[in-house]
Amino acid sequence: MTECTSLQFVSPFAFEAMQKVDVVRLASLSDPELRLLLPCLVRMALCAPADQSQSWAQDKKLILRLLSGVEAVNSIVALLSVDFHALEQDASKEQQLRHKLGGGSGESILVSQLQHGLTLEFEHSDSPRRLRLVLSELLAIMNKVSESNGEFFFKSSELFESPVYLEEAADVLCILQAELPSLLPIVDVAEALLHVRNGAWFLCLLVANVPDSFNEVCRGLIKNGERQDEESLGGRRRTDALRFLCKMNPSQALKVRGMVVEECHLPGLGVALTLDHTKNEACEDGVSDLVCFVSGLLLGTNAKVRTWFGTFIRNGQQRKRETSSSVLWQMRRQLLLELMGILPTVRSTRIVEEADVDMEPNMSVYSGLKEEHVVKASALLRLYCALMGIAGLKPTEEEAEQLLQLMTSRPPATPAGVRFVSLSFCMLLAFSTLVSTPEQEQLMVVWLSWMIKEEAYFESTSGVSASFGEMLLLVAMYFHSNQLSAIIDLVCSTLGMKIVIKPSSLSRMKTIFTQEIFTEQVVTAHAVRVPVTSNLSANITGFLPIHCIYQLLRSRSFTKHKVSIKDWIYRQLCETSTPLHPQLLPLIDVYINSILTPASKSNPEATNQPVTEQEILNIFQGVTGGDNIRLNQRFSITAQLLVLYYILSYEEALLANTKTLAAMQRKPKSYSSSLMDQIPIKFLIRQAQGLQQELGGLHSALLRLLATNYPHLCIVDDWICEEEITGTDALLRRMLLTNNAKNHSPKQLQEAFSAVPVNHTQVMQIIEHLTLLSASELIPYAEVLTSNMSQLLNSGVPRRILQTVNKLWMVLNTVMPRRLWVMTVNALQPSIKFVRQQKYTQNDLMIDPLIVLRCDQRVHRCPPLMDITLHMLNGYLLASKAYLSAHLKETEQDRPSQNNTIGLVGQTDAPEVTREELKNALLAAQDSAAVQILLEICLPTEEEKANGVNPDSLLRNVQSVITTNTPNKGMEEGEDNLLCNLREVQCLICCLLHQMYIADPNIAKLVHFQGYPCELLPLTVAGIPSMHICLDFIPELIAQPELEKQIFAIQLLSHLCIQYALPKSLSVARLAVNVMGTLLTVLTQAKRYAFFMPTLPSLVSFCRAFPPLYEDIMSLLIQIGQVCASDVATQTRDIDPIITRLQQIKEKPSGWSQLCKDSSYKNGSRDTGSMDPDVQLCHCIERTVIEIINMSVSGI
Repeated sequence: MTECTSLQFVSPFAFEAMQKVDVVRLASLSDPELRLLLPCLVRMALCAPADQSQSWAQDKKLILRLLSGVEAVNSIVALLSVDFHALEQDASKEQQLRHKLGGGSGESILVSQLQHGLTLEFEHSDSPRRLRLVLSELLAIMNKVSESNGEFFFKSSELFESPVYLEEAADVLCILQAELPSLLPIVDVAEALLHVRNGAWFLCLLVANVPDSFNEVCRGLIKNGERQDEESLGGRRRTDALRFLCKMNPSQALKVRGMVVEECHLPGLGVALTLDHTKNEACEDGVSDLVCFVSGLLLGTNAKVRTWFGTFIRNGQQRKRETSSSVLWQMRRQLLLELMGILPTVRSTRIVEEADVDMEPNMSVYSGLKEEHVVKASALLRLYCALMGIAGLKPTEEEAEQLLQLMTSRPPATPAGVRFVSLSFCMLLAFSTLVSTPEQEQLMVVWLSWMIKEEAYFESTSGVSASFGEMLLLVAMYFHSNQLSAIIDLVCSTLGMKIVIKPSSLSRMKTIFTQEIFTEQVVTAHAVRVPVTSNLSANITGFLPIHCIYQLLRSRSFTKHKVSIKDWIYRQLCETSTPLHPQLLPLIDVYINSILTPASKSNPEATNQPVTEQEILNIFQGVTGGDNIRLNQRFSITAQLLVLYYILSYEEALLANTKTLAAMQRKPKSYSSSLMDQIPIKFLIRQAQGLQQELGGLHSALLRLLATNYPHLCIVDDWICEEEITGTDALLRRMLLTNNAKNHSPKQLQEAFSAVPVNHTQVMQIIEHLTLLSASELIPYAEVLTSNMSQLLNSGVPRRILQTVNKLWMVLNTVMPRRLWVMTVNALQPSIKFVRQQKYTQNDLMIDPLIVLRCDQRVHRCPPLMDITLHMLNGYLLASKAYLSAHLKETEQDRPSQNNTIGLVGQTDAPEVTREELKNALLAAQDSAAVQILLEICLPTEEEKANGVNPDSLLRNVQSVITTNTPNKGMEEGEDNLLCNLREVQCLICCLLHQMYIADPNIAKLVHFQGYPCELLPLTVAGIPSMHICLDFIPELIAQPELEKQIFAIQLLSHLCIQYALPKSLSVARLAVNVMGTLLTVLTQAKRYAFFMPTLPSLVSFCRAFPPLYEDIMSLLIQIGQVCASDVATQTRDIDPIITRLQQIKEKPSGWSQLCKDSSYKNGSRDTGSMDPDVQLCHCIERTVIEIINMSVSGI
């Protein structure tokens, strides 16, 4: 609004005085300034105030005195004397009339019979008519605004344009708005004033006389404004008006700017207000408000604001009218001035001669950036990146020249300087068009060479681990491997913004990097010399040496150029701490791949070297050192866990790539089993479990590798036991820990064990104290505990000592299971005079797990030690499976090569299948042998039988206690059977067999096809919950041709029917009865006797479990009896009476109930003198029938 420049506006001083009603300040105003505020001051002096205080009365007197000397006050007083109620009614009528006439300029109720133009009428009119003239004109403009639908128009009005009457018109306008606020809302009046000449001046006067309306007017004008104000005349007039308002009230300028951003309207106003504020708040060294404001718009999280301001920049560039009046031009000029203000000594972009390159770095031609300007320079670089990358700004030649000067300047060695160099480098990559001439390109190359030379100095001086040297290396590697998208991601990540970079724009930079600065050989040689990052953790952000090494490993640069990287990786793994850096695990994985897989098939030896066993052992020195673990450890737990991950991953990858390596005739060395035995794997896993949050995915990765390669370290019972050991109870026990418990040494424990035959108290006291120690603190006592276990097998050792030793062993098992198991197995070997005991190794026990069961026979009747033995057996059975699988893969490349020469397709895979089947057969035989040995242990020895130990099952013992006629005596005998050592060992064995059957049901099938003593059937069926799976294969077992297996199957089924009376059991039992009937017709006399004598008692169990089988079983028994009777029909002894009795019993069982209770029938003592098999079988049938009847009668 250039038409307002000659007019006097309300000063900020005057506006603030009006806002605060500061009469003293108002009195100090000059007459021209005071003249602009008269409408409000006169109303203030004449109207009745709401404030009745004495101080306001005094202020009011001062105002009256101030106004008394001003002549224009009289005209304003006259304006206030008009009947505004009548005026408002006429105005309402006129609005209604205009609405009816469609807004036309018909008859006016407010102003009628105009003889002259508005200006002359205004001059000749009295106060009421002046009010009507201005009101009529203002209403006409407001109506036209409401009907314009947002399209801007300019209304020519004499009343608002005549310089002679501007002040009088402004007075009338202010009075009208103040007296008729409902008819003339101030926001609508402000909107109308934009469409007339001098509108901004009228608007400022109006707001100055109603200072409380400032924010309301500004928000209304912004809300109704255009999204892009520079595009239209209306937008520019609105922006200028708001700028005048903010100049009048500068304290609210930034708040108005906030409204602009909030509404996403009038971007030019936001920039203009920022420019005004920047000029007022001159800042030499700090980042200016303009940089902060524009950066916030383009780099903020609000995408709507970013798009809105980006459109403003793009549209501003497209306009031809790029003059000093453009807000965008003013912004660019201000930014350029700020940029030039912090540039070092002006340099020429001439081609630097070779001699110049070697000049001192502090020469004026390359003078550095001042330290106080570095942060501001970084902010400017990011802003220009955002303007060019997000908003699409196209820099002018001058801007490009100055930007390049700034980017290639040399900052001091501070963290901010490192950040500046990184930003400059990424900006060069992102906007390579800034380098357009050969001179500029040479300048850039010189600067990059300076970066390489000064990188180490910067890192050592600034104290920043993530320096720009790593970024240079990383970019060079990406260029060599043609990973341009990775470079783009790196640039966007460093700049902190997502910008579009075309890969084609990087072609020139790629040439410079790969051919002039960083050849691939230079990159690899330089990377190895880069020092490792000390205490590398996730807290160190940015681009580190590890990122460079990772990329070089991926591209196989080290192996191509025969550069050894093993030592660097080893040193970096040693220099790690928590929280774990996310690049470490990928680094280890790609390193392992580079060890096993050659870079090319033509050169199979082009691989990296693995870490040596001695270097690995150095990492783990002092890990299991007992009380002084922390003091002895040289390396952090993070380094140890990473090396453990490396070893396990290496071994797994070696097995997985066996075929590939064999095809290439390569056999990388595997780590020895002795090395693995010296690494406390379980202890380290426990440590990792407590650091899961800080280790990221390392703990879960270790568990996966452990479950695959060391399943015996992942037994579920161990995890449950570990939870108990590390839970609340353990914390309470630690609170009870006394100094005495800590002072017991392994030597004292050995002396106490030596005195066990004569004194139990001392060893009991020491081991009770040891239960209060943690698992790691118990490690020094492990050897003493295990070596003295054989002494605990002697008679007279209290059970409490055995149980406490068991408890300590289980605690130690959570931190050192493999070593503990070997020591325990060797300690429990049977002691044979004059025979030297063999010392087994971990490898021996994995090859043959059954060695565990070749222990002292006394262990079989010592439940606490038997529990330990079974735990070790389960672990070694699992270890043996993993060992054989690994052995199968390891020896894959040792197979005869003639398999590959067989001409027939498909025959090369046959040997592999055979090897796998042989392995499975060996494992099955191993497992079944272990089960058979354990079942044999469950049988009572001859000595136990002589002492009256009942070998019957737990189920029958309980039943005998419940159903006995002499309760006291039966209870004593039952307790004696139930609480003996044999019974406890049987329970422990049944628990292990249950786990084995669930883990692999085929073991259960194999064991039962092999068979075992029928005396154990009651025990196994009642004590092993998973025995119900036998119902699946009993039909197959009955179908076997061997008579012994058929007998075993029917006896097993009889116990299963009692234990699991299920529909499935009923169908299998019915099948068994049918099979027995079929066999009756085909078996010879001798085989018939051998088959039916042991199986007939099973029919009683079938009837007890399933009464519906009664008829079938009774028919079968009579049929067996008839067959036997026919065989002895020619003999002198006639057994027909027995057959007759059986028929009568079947038909009328109730009538024979008294006979059935006869003890001679029950005990089978009748007619048993004959040795004839058929006669004995007939008597057995009779006893079976009587048992069934007794069972059914007692059941009823």
